[in-house]
Amino acid sequence: MATKPSWLTVSPMAGSGNDTLQNTASAHTGRLVRTGTVTVTAVGVSLPKTYSVTQEAKAEFISIDNGATMAADKSGGKVTVTGKSNSQALSFAWVGDDKEATIAAKYTAGGKQTNNSEAIEGDPGGSAEYNWSVELTLPANTTVEQIDRTLKVSNGSSISQQIVIEQTAGDATLSLNEEAITIPADGSAVSVTVTSNTSWTIS
Repeated sequence: MATKPSWLTVSPMAGSGNDTLQNTASAHTGRLVRTGTVTVTAVGVSLPKTYSVTQEAKAEFISIDNGATMAADKSGGKVTVTGKSNSQALSFAWVGDDKEATIAAKYTAGGKQTNNSEAIEGDPGGSAEYNWSVELTLPANTTVEQIDRTLKVSNGSSISQQIVIEQTAGDATLSLNEEAITIPADGSAVSVTVTSNTSWTIS
C-alpha cells in the first residue's frame, strides 16, 4: 500500500463523514517533477481509495552567492566562488582569453567532487537544489591597475551566470639596473635600464 510522501501535507489526516482534504507541499527546488500517492482507508470498507499527487518542478537555474562581483587580493592565490543550482552538470570557464588565472579541474556539487563540465553523480539537482563551489587560482597583480576577470558558470547550454573577480591593483614599482655609471670622455652613450609598472619622469 502506497504511503503519503514526506513532502506532502494533507489536512485533516482523519475524519468522519464528508470532508475536504487540503493538500499542500514544501517548496520543490528540483528540476524534475515529483510524485506521490495518498491512500484513504475507511472503517468497514475493504478496499482503500487512492489519489496521485504531482508537484511541478522548479525551472533549471544557477545562482552565485557572491553576487555579480567579488574582490580578490593583489597578491593572488586561491579564491572560492560558491552558489546554488539544480542543473545536472556545471561548466566553469573564463570569459575571454585568460592564460594566467586557472580554474580547478574539479568542482564540488551536492557534496561530491566532479570534473568540470561533467554530470554530477546521482544527479542531485533532479530532486532538489544543491550547493556548489569552485576554486580559482589567480596570479599576483603586478600592475598598478585593477584586473577584472569574468567567470561564467553554465549548464553547458542555455542556463548561465557570470561573476567578475576584481583583483586589487598591485604596488607601484621602480628599479634601475645601475646605481652609478661612468660616461667616457668622448661622451658616448651608456645605458641604464628602468624597470617599472607605472609612469616615471627624469629630473
